[in-house]
Amino acid sequence: MKETLKDKTVKGLFWGGMSNGLQQLLNLIFGIFLGRLLSPSDYGMIGMLTIFSLIAGSLQESGFTAAIANKKDVSHRDYNAVFWFSILVSATLYFLLFMAAPIIAAFYHTPELTPLARYSFLGFLISSFGTAHFAKLFREMKVKQRTITTFTALCISGIIGVTMAFLGFSYWGIATQNLCYILITTCLFWYFSDWRPTFNICFTPIKEMFGFSCKLLATNVFIHINNNLFSVILGKFFNENTVGYYTQGNKWNTMGHNLITGMVNSVAQPVFAKVKDDQERQLRVFRKMLKFTAFIAFPLMLGLCIISRELITILITEKWLTSADILSILCIGGAFLPITNLYSNFVISKGKSDIYLYNTIAVSILQLCSLLVLYRFGIETMLYGYIGINIAWLLIWHHFVKKEIHYSYWQALIDILYFLFSACIVMIISNYLGNLIDNTYLRMGAKILLAVTLYTLFMIRNPMLKEAISYLHLKKI
Repeated sequence: MKETLKDKTVKGLFWGGMSNGLQQLLNLIFGIFLGRLLSPSDYGMIGMLTIFSLIAGSLQESGFTAAIANKKDVSHRDYNAVFWFSILVSATLYFLLFMAAPIIAAFYHTPELTPLARYSFLGFLISSFGTAHFAKLFREMKVKQRTITTFTALCISGIIGVTMAFLGFSYWGIATQNLCYILITTCLFWYFSDWRPTFNICFTPIKEMFGFSCKLLATNVFIHINNNLFSVILGKFFNENTVGYYTQGNKWNTMGHNLITGMVNSVAQPVFAKVKDDQERQLRVFRKMLKFTAFIAFPLMLGLCIISRELITILITEKWLTSADILSILCIGGAFLPITNLYSNFVISKGKSDIYLYNTIAVSILQLCSLLVLYRFGIETMLYGYIGINIAWLLIWHHFVKKEIHYSYWQALIDILYFLFSACIVMIISNYLGNLIDNTYLRMGAKILLAVTLYTLFMIRNPMLKEAISYLHLKKI
């Protein structure tokens, strides 16, 4: 029987969640091994090159994955144009960065970066051979195949990275791990996709899509620069220990909300694109996905907030307790990030990549200004300001969604507030009762058990819980 859009969405959410869950778990496992085998300077060598790789990767992809996902009809000609254009751009960028490697090394006063940069930058060149294939898998919502790809690549590359670190290859082990991951994912994208390139090259489709994709490209580049500038500000106004505590806390927060945003990203744009000609259906689909996101995001991230100290103590010892306090603040903002992500996906699906660009630039500038103003009051004040802007900007995102599908602010509040209030009440009770226990392990276990039990009781009559249970049945997946 032909699958309905609803069935495809549910399967996409399931496999997207599994993919991101496995990815975070494997990153954690291999990260623990690598962290014990390598020094901070080894990670620093790779970290100094990260911004170049991220920007080059964005230029190489150029927003064409989203452009193809949102195109009504896609032909071989479109995929072929993206394939060859991606390779051409990547080859040009690699040549420029290969020649610029000594300049980058001189900027950091680290000569060893020259050969490492030339080696590491091969990653975006290799990934260009899989851009079109990934775009096809993304458009067709083949999340299961992408999950298998991610899991396989993480396992093999992680083993290679740990082995090289054990044998004393230091930062070369991390660089090789990254390259192996990219190579394996690219090969598996080819395996799972039935599309193959031809030498009948025509870049006309690139011109047709570029008006949409270029704004996504500019947005992604701006985000990468802004994210790295945030670390620079922390490094300038605080000591190295503070930066380290922030980095550790932010890592755990990112793992938490990425689990949800990755799940939603795996289906959001293709689903919205398929119903974009039916406004009533668009509204129904968006509300359902918003409720699902709130249903998952609020309890998960607020739950992570109340167990932050126990989690950090058990996994990476008490020396990182300061990062637990930072994590507990970040989790508040992290609870709303998946919702912001859903809104931005909808805006992109409507072809409004310019709105996505302007919103991203505006909120990033506001955040940057707030950091420069609030740094003298301490890192916690900076974080509250940063989070507050993110949450408040949801009103701006909703304004643009409201214009498209007539979804009022009041309706949106009704759709998400029940999940937010329920999660807050549950976490307050669980945190209070859990803190009565002295043993760290038992305290964390009690908080988790109480939170899961109470939230389930709160949701027992809610249609979202019943639907989630029904569609996560093995036969439905």
